[in-house]
Amino acid sequence: MSDDLSDFRNLCREERPQERMEQYGAGALSDAELLAILVRSGTAGHDVMKVAGEMIRRAGSIAHLVRWTVADFQRIRGVGRVKALQLAAIMEVARRAILQTDRDKPTVFDDPEKVFNFYQPVAAGLDVEIFWVLVLNRKNHLIRSIEVTRGIADASLVHPREVYREVIREGGSAAIVAHNHPSGDPAPSAADVRVTRQLREAANVLSISLLDHIVVGSKAADPAGVGYYSFADAGIL
Repeated sequence: MSDDLSDFRNLCREERPQERMEQYGAGALSDAELLAILVRSGTAGHDVMKVAGEMIRRAGSIAHLVRWTVADFQRIRGVGRVKALQLAAIMEVARRAILQTDRDKPTVFDDPEKVFNFYQPVAAGLDVEIFWVLVLNRKNHLIRSIEVTRGIADASLVHPREVYREVIREGGSAAIVAHNHPSGDPAPSAADVRVTRQLREAANVLSISLLDHIVVGSKAADPAGVGYYSFADAGIL
């Protein structure tokens, strides 16, 4: 009987987030309650509030969960492979939604800080380098942001043809390229400098204005406290 009572109490605890959401809306729920709703199925025998709480404790905050991989989720007791895949997919959707929301706003990219603010929420905590191109019109209004390549940590994998193919396809007149440093330190590597020069030379041949190359890091990891590096500001572009 005591086991049945324990199961009943656990069930009640697990139902509360859904009940509270129905009654008060998602905004009234705590981070753990929101996460518990996502992880509830597939965790038989485990208290989902404890599972959700453990995720947040290990990640440091619910915001940091967007950095987690499938393997990270699977380290949580009560989360199997299928649920880990689902959660990792949800976090990727969240990252892309942040970028999509910003991209839908009419934006003029006329200084490097705007590029940093555009990409930093998406780049925060990523353990791989991603290379993006902002396709712009003649007045530097954003046409589209495109992910060109995604590679391993500390490796920038991009070729000018991959970048400018997208610019031409979208009818752009100018471009700003950007990539993140997983370490958070935006200081450019020798490879970053080499790629920037290659992109500059190719842009000249194609009559496309390459306005800047921004390395996206974090203010906390940047010795200068800025969080990004601008090749245009440095005089390389």
